[in-house]
Amino acid sequence: MIFGAITNSWRLQLESRDLKELVAEAESRGAMHIELRQTCLGEYETGEGGAWRPATSRLRGLAEEFPHLGFNLAMAFPCLSRRSNPGGEQFQSALEAAKAVGRSAPHLRLVDPARFEAEWESAGDIPDEALAVAELAAEAARQGVVLSMENSGQPIRGMAMLVEGAAGRMSPGDASFLGLCPDPTNQLRLYPHPDPLDDLEALSLGMIKIAHFKQARGGQPHPTVDTGDLDCARMSSILRAKGFAGPAIMEIPPALDVFDNLQSSFAFLRSS
Repeated sequence: MIFGAITNSWRLQLESRDLKELVAEAESRGAMHIELRQTCLGEYETGEGGAWRPATSRLRGLAEEFPHLGFNLAMAFPCLSRRSNPGGEQFQSALEAAKAVGRSAPHLRLVDPARFEAEWESAGDIPDEALAVAELAAEAARQGVVLSMENSGQPIRGMAMLVEGAAGRMSPGDASFLGLCPDPTNQLRLYPHPDPLDDLEALSLGMIKIAHFKQARGGQPHPTVDTGDLDCARMSSILRAKGFAGPAIMEIPPALDVFDNLQSSFAFLRSS
């Protein structure tokens, strides 16, 4: 696995420091990958909501400053709760930025913040507008960009059914570009049973494009990835047993000592 950090951990630091300085600090603490999260990029993005755009030329320059780091872009995009236009300006600008920072392995993570009325327990429960993510994934594949999906309102198993259903609407080659960003700790809030790590273990290796580690204790965010409500050591073991070699992102809560917490999280997982 490639241990990394995400820029929404740095909300406090971004008030007074440039993103480039924060990326350098993360690299010095052992990060090998940075997830560039919309709304937490400082001068490297413009606008909000539907008007949000990545500052692609600046992001390209940022990535060039750190040749030994991997990067991917992540954005909030209501692609499961409504049908989205793959040729739309915002989606196309996100693909362009993902290519600019991703070098030979561009990757865009889409997060639909919508909450659905109920869990998707079978393929028939998945709305057609959600399955239309196949159109976005086919466009991403045409440009060589991996697309990973996340929605905290559905368990991992439901999102896996979505990807399988969308893949059935695509060519096999294009379908290989579509997958998930599993975040088992998110699942604990709504679907603690069965164990979300059982859902993770059931995923095929090809389904997992990126993974998020975070921890909670008593349902409250914990500042480091270590022991708590989720067995993070088991999560790491599951991913290693599968042969997962992609980015494993520490989604550390914002704090003044966030980089100490990031380094501690890396140490915990390396020793587990």
